Amino acid sequence: MDSLDDVLLSMEEGMSKSADHLQHEFASLRTGKASPALVENVNVPYYGTATRLRELAGITTPEARLIVIKPFDPSIVAEIQKAIGGANLGVSPINDGKIIRVPIPELSEERRGEITKIAKRMAEESRVAVRNIRRDTNDAVKSLQKDGKISEDDRDQALKDIQKSTDEYVGKIEESLAAKEKALMEV
Repeated sequence: MDSLDDVLLSMEEGMSKSADHLQHEFASLRTGKASPALVENVNVPYYGTATRLRELAGITTPEARLIVIKPFDPSIVAEIQKAIGGANLGVSPINDGKIIRVPIPELSEERRGEITKIAKRMAEESRVAVRNIRRDTNDAVKSLQKDGKISEDDRDQALKDIQKSTDEYVGKIEESLAAKEKALMEV
């Protein structure tokens, strides 16, 4: 990294990606409501290649507790059903030969607890990623100051800014976790 601006920009991108990744991960956790995100990233063997379901089929939610999957190639209906069944999503896909229906059952208290634990673990992984980015950025800023590229005052201000960004992204992660927990308990 050549300049302080490059270091801070890289940090911002990394922290933003961590928070966005968590949102994407949370979308795949079942809350009792039908959502295409629940199945869209399931890998289906297609001509010897693991391919995401969203690339092989149209996925809709015509009802609050039903996902309908219409494959672009009807010959892979059975493979899609098998992949969803094996994805440990807590759902049982129904194959009628042309489309697959995935009814979303009510969540039991036990299953809600399991999903909440998974969500907390995902959030902790994101917090750790943000803190690792903070550490690396702090090291880079200190190195810039040591090499004489920035002043001590610039270093001190940058370290404060880095901590402020870290706190901001950890806060976003906490908000995402709280929203996911609320969604799990509402259903």
